[in-house]
Amino acid sequence: MKKKVHNKPHLDVTAGVIWDGDKILITKRPPGSHMEGYWEFPGGKKESGESLEQCLKRELREELGLEVKVTDRLGTICHEYDDRVVRLHSFNCYVIGGQAVARESQEMRWVKARDLERYLFPPPDAKVIKAVLDRLSNVRARRM
Repeated sequence: MKKKVHNKPHLDVTAGVIWDGDKILITKRPPGSHMEGYWEFPGGKKESGESLEQCLKRELREELGLEVKVTDRLGTICHEYDDRVVRLHSFNCYVIGGQAVARESQEMRWVKARDLERYLFPPPDAKVIKAVLDRLSNVRARRM
């Protein structure tokens, strides 16, 4: 959803925490983009009439050639930048088809969840990383 309040656009953006075993796919924002050079969980802006899940599936198909199963929501984070307000909706996802290809020439990596904090992410993503790591800790605790 895009609306102007206080002359700043408000954007609904989705992010997929795409799992392959204990690794997660991250991509680097390309030169010339907002927050260029930062790593992120792939996804994109919601279009009018789309659900959040539809948006995420479309973006991952367009940008990376992946078909995913969107499972549970990790959370929604609202963050105000100098020029925009973003509501970041993050979801756990699993690949069900395709092979990850950087269609927009972005760098991408499969990294262990515990290594996410080694990468430079935009401020809202720090909360997504915390949710991922908290969830891993809870899963490990239940196994003991």
